[in-house]
Amino acid sequence: MRLGLVDAVFEEAAEAVEGADLVILCTPVGTLGAIAEAIAPALAPGAILTDVGSVKEAVVRDVAPHVPRGVHFIPGHPVAGTEETGPEAGFAELFEGRWCVLTPIEGTDAAALAKLEAFWQALGSHVARMTPAHHDRVLAITSHVPHLIAYTIVGTAADLEEVSKSEVITYSAGGFRDFTRIAASDPVMWRDIFLANREAVLEMLGRFTEDLTALQRAIRWGDGAMLESFFARTRNIRRGIIAAGQETPAPDFGRPHGSAELRPADEEGAEEG
Repeated sequence: MRLGLVDAVFEEAAEAVEGADLVILCTPVGTLGAIAEAIAPALAPGAILTDVGSVKEAVVRDVAPHVPRGVHFIPGHPVAGTEETGPEAGFAELFEGRWCVLTPIEGTDAAALAKLEAFWQALGSHVARMTPAHHDRVLAITSHVPHLIAYTIVGTAADLEEVSKSEVITYSAGGFRDFTRIAASDPVMWRDIFLANREAVLEMLGRFTEDLTALQRAIRWGDGAMLESFFARTRNIRRGIIAAGQETPAPDFGRPHGSAELRPADEEGAEEG
């Protein structure tokens, strides 16, 4: 209300959804089942119910059983956001040029799906469709595992006894600095994401561990050719992300940009998260 973002606030979620044509669940994924149960009696026939969670199979499992007949439940995930959280962190261009993934379940009404796609497109998003299971595997490697690695590296650096925390902060070069940005994301949201998508995350962590072991072996045995080949391949991935318009080539060096187009994007996070 203070920021002028809403016209009304309510003590109970059920009050907020009364008469709504579109209801978007935007809380940590671990809470969505209880919220769906609470709002179910107040949802209007013909309403579209969606979400912005970074996990989809768990959301379908927790929310779908509570959706009344005649209400269109279409899970979604806008892949946009930053490490910041709360209303103050929002900005008008958040979804421009970003992807929103919709994961319609069996029997989804085509007209309702088209309306929801048009909604996200009106906000500037590209819209893609996936199955919930495929979404969770894709996001496990593009978002969830990178966040887990960032949390781990930052935690390891903070725990090193021979390096003071002040030195870690003072001499943070690009790599560590970028990891700290990701690791600043909301801890409750990410706790729920990892627990909800544990199978896909563990699968991708296994693959990552195998690759890390191969790099460890190459470093130990001085296999420069392997390292250069691996780094060249991954460099091309980065260039592909820039070419796809999902990142800017401009360096930021930790400084805020003057243009919203240069704000860092977080898958999940919508994001984001």
